[in-house]
Amino acid sequence: MGTVDNVAEGIVERLEAWGVDRVFGYAGDGVDPLLASLHRAERDLEFVSARHEEMAAFMATGHAKYTGEVGVCLATQGPGAVHLLAGLYDAKLDSQPVVAIVGQVVTTAQGSGYQQEVELPTLFKDVCAQYVQELTAPEQLEAVLDNAFRTAIATSSPVCVIVPHDVQQAERPPKEHAHGVIPSAPVTAVPRVLPREEDLDRAAELLNAGTRVALLVGQGAYGAEAEIQQVVDRLGAGVTTSLLGKPVVDESLPTSCGVMGHLGTTAAADLMSGCDTLLILGSNDPWTEYYPAPGQARAVQIDLNARNLGAKYPVEVALAGDATETLRALLPRLTSPETSWRGQVEQMVTDWRRVAAQRCAEPADPVNPQAVVGSLSAHLPADAQVAVDVGSVVYWYARFLRLPAGVPAHLSSTLACMGSAMPYGLAAKLARPDRPVVALAGDGAMQMSGNAELVTLAHRWRDWADPRFVVLVLANRDLAEVSWEQREMEGDPRFPASQRVPAFSWTDYARLLGLGAIRIDRAEDIDQAWATALAADRPTVIEAIVDPATPLLPPRSPEQKVEKMQSGLEQEGNDAAAHQLRRQREQEDEHADGADGPAS
Repeated sequence: MGTVDNVAEGIVERLEAWGVDRVFGYAGDGVDPLLASLHRAERDLEFVSARHEEMAAFMATGHAKYTGEVGVCLATQGPGAVHLLAGLYDAKLDSQPVVAIVGQVVTTAQGSGYQQEVELPTLFKDVCAQYVQELTAPEQLEAVLDNAFRTAIATSSPVCVIVPHDVQQAERPPKEHAHGVIPSAPVTAVPRVLPREEDLDRAAELLNAGTRVALLVGQGAYGAEAEIQQVVDRLGAGVTTSLLGKPVVDESLPTSCGVMGHLGTTAAADLMSGCDTLLILGSNDPWTEYYPAPGQARAVQIDLNARNLGAKYPVEVALAGDATETLRALLPRLTSPETSWRGQVEQMVTDWRRVAAQRCAEPADPVNPQAVVGSLSAHLPADAQVAVDVGSVVYWYARFLRLPAGVPAHLSSTLACMGSAMPYGLAAKLARPDRPVVALAGDGAMQMSGNAELVTLAHRWRDWADPRFVVLVLANRDLAEVSWEQREMEGDPRFPASQRVPAFSWTDYARLLGLGAIRIDRAEDIDQAWATALAADRPTVIEAIVDPATPLLPPRSPEQKVEKMQSGLEQEGNDAAAHQLRRQREQEDEHADGADGPAS
């Protein structure tokens, strides 16, 4: 290959200057010059081809989540650009830095209704609200790329750089010191952000006055694990987490109540309904009906993003700052209360663990999905990485999977987009090929897009130092979360034409691809399946044939909600699910000492 000095080459060089080692994308003629430049740089900058641009954007978001680095995705003009949107919205809603580089038709044809011409700045202006820029002149190259990366990092959000085909081909001009030519450098920095001393004093005064303190921990608290536990011990507090914050807290501890919210635990609901003081740490969780009732608890909130302060709960003291450093500054100001609250919290946790054990032990037809996910807790390696899809599997992950300390687990939380587990898992594995990955998904998500990325998995695994990549498919032939939402929210029966998932054999498909395959259709085979898959010499698909009648009962649900669910089940004639729903409600009632339930 000859020497090339065009804009495409300059873009690739700038990516390398920003420390990018992987670009996720899909080929198309609108980015041919960029693909050629990536080919020339492939020893230092890997191009990862997904099976669809949406999956490439999810991989970039997953890369950002698992590594803390900027994720980069690439797509061609027109439909390729459109396909990026879901993955970029995932980055936007979960606050992850992603740079999307998108091709565009040649500048001379723009505005003419040219083939694959889409008004890309308009298309991306919401999802990449912080920065969307089209390169129209070679002289812009460095400043635009640098501003994109700086903005993505500073705002924890996706950004977009649009590069017409002819601009990619254009020669890079010599650098000149002239009016309108903006010099730039590929650098940024993270500030040290601490609250004012007087605000810390006010926060400590409020927290010290509480006798029933609760912590709500979100993803903004990553890195503050030790400080969180010190605060919990100092204040005799209980701790719950948002879905994104689940990996931050050690759920084996006696004061860890698990995930809060609709798909959370009874302990978390009881903690929120019983506390008189709330410390919100790096969380902007949207399940506001599960927070303490307005007026019930005084609140302090710590968040690096000041826009989140007071956004979900009436907060008296707002602290804008880094979670770890703010807690370190706050800890010397905190005193231990004289209270029996810690004992009450530990009882809430004990009660929930009994409920969880009962639910996992319930007989099912043929297999209990709660037991399948719950039993992974005993087999998950200490160096694993976990990816979770959207659907009923999120409930089982949130409630029953106990993550070893330090094991990352990510999902499309705020966007809640099906099909995220496989691209997330692949991004995690490509970043750390020496660590095992476990991806949890339902049959609906796998048929939507996951099956295609099993092809990518089969294509890539022989390059990895540790070939273990376990894909659990909960196969119940139902879009179970939608079915239960219809019953719970509307009191309507399941609509089979809408929610039925066609029959498909994941074990046969896995074998066709050269992957390991295990089928579970008996409860007694669950533990051996996990042990075998996590000891295999290649990626393995576990197809668990699970019961769609397993209820997705929100913790401490008001009676009217349960009645709606029962009404929907009665209209279906679904006696098995109605029986399971009654059993779950009875189990909660058996362990409801002092629990008033969440505010409704």
